[in-house]
Amino acid sequence: MIPLSLEDIATLTGGTLDLVDDPSVEVTGSVEFDSRKLTPGGLFVALPGLRVDGHDFAAQAIADGAVAALAARPVDAPAIIAAPVEQPDSNAEAFDNDPTGATASVLAAMSALARHVATTLTARGMTIIGVTGSAGKTSTKDMMASLFRAAGPTVAPPGSFNNEIGHPYTVLTCEEDTRYLVAELSARGVGHVAHLARIAPPRIGVVLNVGTAHLGEFGGREVIAQAKGELVEALPSAADGGVAVLNADDEYVAGMAGRTTAKVVLFSTAVDADTAAERGIDYFATELRTDEFARASFTLHTPAGVAPVTLKVAGEHQVANALAAAAAALEAGLPFDLVVKALGSHEASSAHRMDVQHRADGVTVINDSYNANPDSMRAGLRALARMADARGGAPTIAVLGQMGELGDAATEEHQALAEELAALGVRSLVAVGTGVHIGALAARAAELGIATVSADSADAAVNLVDNQLTAFLDHDAAHPPVVLVKASYAESLWRVAQGLLATG
Repeated sequence: MIPLSLEDIATLTGGTLDLVDDPSVEVTGSVEFDSRKLTPGGLFVALPGLRVDGHDFAAQAIADGAVAALAARPVDAPAIIAAPVEQPDSNAEAFDNDPTGATASVLAAMSALARHVATTLTARGMTIIGVTGSAGKTSTKDMMASLFRAAGPTVAPPGSFNNEIGHPYTVLTCEEDTRYLVAELSARGVGHVAHLARIAPPRIGVVLNVGTAHLGEFGGREVIAQAKGELVEALPSAADGGVAVLNADDEYVAGMAGRTTAKVVLFSTAVDADTAAERGIDYFATELRTDEFARASFTLHTPAGVAPVTLKVAGEHQVANALAAAAAALEAGLPFDLVVKALGSHEASSAHRMDVQHRADGVTVINDSYNANPDSMRAGLRALARMADARGGAPTIAVLGQMGELGDAATEEHQALAEELAALGVRSLVAVGTGVHIGALAARAAELGIATVSADSADAAVNLVDNQLTAFLDHDAAHPPVVLVKASYAESLWRVAQGLLATG
């Protein structure tokens, strides 16, 4: 964080100092809610949690070198006591277990501090780029971070630090030399993206898609589009440098052009040069192909130039992510040659996302288990099928867990995945979990003739898949199977991927 005194922080956040002997002492280290990560001179954020309360660790954090704590109540150590705030009417995860409003008050103070850091650094030349969408946010954020890091000091959230806690935390990792902040903005309801955008006002906003993730919480795609479009509404005007990067292949996203006064640029994976010119599409890909690892190659077309690109990340869906990242970078003023080189050099950096690993016996395991919704499930299954086809028709095994937060459409969406499995020719399904919706997927897949087994736990799934792998390899060792592991975060299916790699 940029250096600030405790007195300044109290003023910025509306808090009061408690047991602080010298208000002029500066916070020069990190701002952390995990006391184990604090650096000397840091600020400890005492967040109440479901299992532990950060207030119980504040005194030790300060004994270990923190300057003070940002807390909702006195902690018997130097602290900035956050002002009470009204409990927000929100389904955001951060407020799931906040009966006293302590979390809300600490987060409000933390967000105010982050807002000051963001506006201060923006005034000094830092550019903030925001990305949102129903699927692909983290992969695109990681790709953009690679591009911007090639141009200068860049901050981007680790993994999916994209909510009311992770977003201000990420902003507070910016330092005085940070030139670019790449922010991932998530939403579980209307108003969430707007709230995050107020903390760190973006100059460039990227909207990837409007899918069915969190459908049960939003109630419909139109409401999801309303929420995601809050990002483009937060952008400055074109005259002030604002740029909205929109997916022309998604009608809900393309329709957001009328909700902003920023410059609008469009990207597409489904047009040729003539169609792009007719439709005013600025960034597009042609000559798309994939290799045996489902890595895409294509020709990148931009207003700044045309060049071939070969990605190191797996999945044809990464092409759209690459176009969005390239558009954001070029609109921010990065040189074309640097963008092309950085795209081709980028490797996956967030855990459990299209992580392709190969066992000694030739079996390929695609660990895409961090999260899942119908759109990302289909993308993962297509990558599985393409990878198997490129290996001469290798057997395919889909190890799938339940998708969450789909509301009334959950059973139907899980059954539809079975149709996708059949259409792609996936040989085997291992359905993991005991939920009714994963059961619906398994039943429909069996009806469609897919070899289907169910496992009630990750360990059981590892054993079942290993037995299948042994049978496939005994039958045809020249064509080792390809396995996809994917489910929503709560299912923890990365344990299956790790188990399969360990046994291999």
